[in-house]
Amino acid sequence: MPNKKILIIDDDDQDRKIITRFLKKAGYENIVLAATGGEGIKMVEAEKPFLIILDTVLPDIIGFEVCEKIREIEGAGTSKIIMQTGSINAVDALRAKEAGVDEYCVKTIDCSQLDEAMKRIM
Repeated sequence: MPNKKILIIDDDDQDRKIITRFLKKAGYENIVLAATGGEGIKMVEAEKPFLIILDTVLPDIIGFEVCEKIREIEGAGTSKIIMQTGSINAVDALRAKEAGVDEYCVKTIDCSQLDEAMKRIM
């Protein structure tokens, strides 16, 4: 799995760095980044990543809408999507499921929640 492409869609530069560092430590090298929902959608169309790590709060489009748009992209239907949030209160489990999210988790400095979510879907 480590050679599979992973897309991180997160507007926070520090969070992107933390997630990238975690993924590289886990052996993943093929990582692409997007800072907005719109940029992320374009990256999905161009890159067809295996896994998408998506923030709930983005400057242009909320994560739920980004997820719905990704699910409409031809050839991207098999991409796994993990939605992350800085606050568990911001994650609406039902809405996430309806949008097409495979897993969701709270952002943590050590990425332990992300690690667990990745293990569940891989």
